[in-house]
Amino acid sequence: MIEGRKPPQTESRTMEIPEFFKGMSIKRFLQGSVVGAIVAVTIGFNWGGWMTGGAAEKMTSDAVQATSAALYSPVCVDRYIQTATVEQRAAFAKESEWMRDTFIEKAGFATPPGSTAPNNAIADACAETLSKQLKAAAGQQATKG
Repeated sequence: MIEGRKPPQTESRTMEIPEFFKGMSIKRFLQGSVVGAIVAVTIGFNWGGWMTGGAAEKMTSDAVQATSAALYSPVCVDRYIQTATVEQRAAFAKESEWMRDTFIEKAGFATPPGSTAPNNAIADACAETLSKQLKAAAGQQATKG
């Protein structure tokens, strides 16, 4: 050591410890964890694509309904064309467009193979297709006559 110089005092060289590390750390940690969890969940459900099990089941059910309607409505139309009686065709033509799906359900054309009950989505798609065919046939009749 150099003569005449005093060794540095240790008191003046100590760093002040922030309040965070002085006994409040557990409290701050828990607060930060709760706020972080709330932010993560909010972002995840709103923008991250997360969903609850109930929402996923509903989405799956809706997709199944839409797919079954798309797949079985041609079968329904074909059943109607092949098996509908003259009376059923006349009743369908007289029915309002809003009630034709109910007519298709009651007549049993909207019951998918292997099922015991009619499907409303299939009946809607089937009635819409048959209504378009009915209008097209009426248009052809009008141009011939």
